[in-house]
Amino acid sequence: MKVALDTNILAYAEGVNGIGKRDLALELVRSLPQGAVIIPVQVLGELFNVLTRKAGRSRADAREVILEWRDAFSVIETTPEAMLAAADLATDHHFGIWDAVILSVASQAGCRLLLSEDLQDGFTWGGVTVVNPIASPGHALLGRLLGRDDARHGPGEQPSRPVPE
Repeated sequence: MKVALDTNILAYAEGVNGIGKRDLALELVRSLPQGAVIIPVQVLGELFNVLTRKAGRSRADAREVILEWRDAFSVIETTPEAMLAAADLATDHHFGIWDAVILSVASQAGCRLLLSEDLQDGFTWGGVTVVNPIASPGHALLGRLLGRDDARHGPGEQPSRPVPE
């Protein structure tokens, strides 16, 4: 099962919005099967913006961070078809265009989940379900992806298998 990560998950993993969310995001990212994770290229651009504008990091540091994420996971480009589908999604469901691009790219990449705290939890489009991984109780598909016996694990609770360091 493929899963896409939204900007806020990466931003939290980088320490934006505090240590608590950083620890949760890092635990989540480390728990995901590496070969199953994709990052829409739009997310890397948004992360650069968050790191330089909100977190006050230098452009050079933000560039290094996006290169590290690019090296860690598959990055999927935005195709013209994904952009047109995103425009339809934004029109039909009142999403912001850049959020719609991320969801559209996740769909084109064959993802079943888009992990995001910002988008509408439970919304399904193009075969992709938006899941807030910070929310409790957890979503069944996310629990299955993480190898949990069930989806009742909330943030910070122990999964049924150890989290890699």
